[in-house]
Amino acid sequence: MQDSESIKLTKAIGETFISSVPASKIGLDGAVITIVGVGLISGSFALAMKEKGFAKKVIGVSRTEASLMKAKALGIIDEALPLEEAVAQSDFIYVAIPVDATIGVMAKIMDLITDKQIVVDAGSTKFQLCSALADHPMRERFVATHPMWGTEYSGPEAAVRGAFEGRACVICEREKSNATAVETVENIYRALGMHIIYMDARSHDVHAAYISHISHITSFALANTVLEKEKEENTIFELAGGGFESTVRLAKSNPSMWAPIFMQNKENVLDVLNEHIAQLRKFKSSLEKENLTYLTELMENANKIKRILK
Repeated sequence: MQDSESIKLTKAIGETFISSVPASKIGLDGAVITIVGVGLISGSFALAMKEKGFAKKVIGVSRTEASLMKAKALGIIDEALPLEEAVAQSDFIYVAIPVDATIGVMAKIMDLITDKQIVVDAGSTKFQLCSALADHPMRERFVATHPMWGTEYSGPEAAVRGAFEGRACVICEREKSNATAVETVENIYRALGMHIIYMDARSHDVHAAYISHISHITSFALANTVLEKEKEENTIFELAGGGFESTVRLAKSNPSMWAPIFMQNKENVLDVLNEHIAQLRKFKSSLEKENLTYLTELMENANKIKRILK
């Protein structure tokens, strides 16, 4: 996809807002909220919902007992319950788990909810999930979202306050969701300081591959390169400057989360990966041929990113 098309989709599809919404207008004052997964994204979301006064109670669901205990000790959740019991008590269900588990868990949740509940996911891929739920009789109670924020850390201890402020959130297929449910979700994210972008699920996955997924693959690959060539760990520690540290930071991300993302978005990731490899070959060729002019041109062309990222 061309740069102009990417900019058009990320900046012009739907509407983009940055605003603060009073708690009284959210429609979830004093709600019971369940977070499925008690890690970085869901934990940060739960903390924000409590801080804003939108949740009187947060229930946690996780496959790992230790994570639930830690989330409760950190004040992220108030109670831990099995999925079925948690959903039965909840007004709002927020799912943030590895994408390879999301479809099955979401199918169970959708079978359990009523037309008074709202279900939201926060996964990094959208097309397979939205396709799987397309014909579910409760589809309109589901709002597909992707808050564009994260760190290289995972688990309940990675959750932070103010995580979403100034970030973008993508909402996919809003026309397939109940209008009131979408409005509630929009207002929540805006109240957390996010601006909203609307996309279809397929376009989301294309752009996520170019903007997010390739960054993680590159970081993993760079870390492996350095670990393979530089055998002295003390040297890596002592000499690693800000440039290397920031570039390789994402290599500390949890493989159990990112491997399923790469596999689920395989076609788009391979597309961008092939282009990335082609760009690396250009740099390699310019060095092999001692072509300073071409090497400089490659870097000057890359400098155009300054127009987009200030």
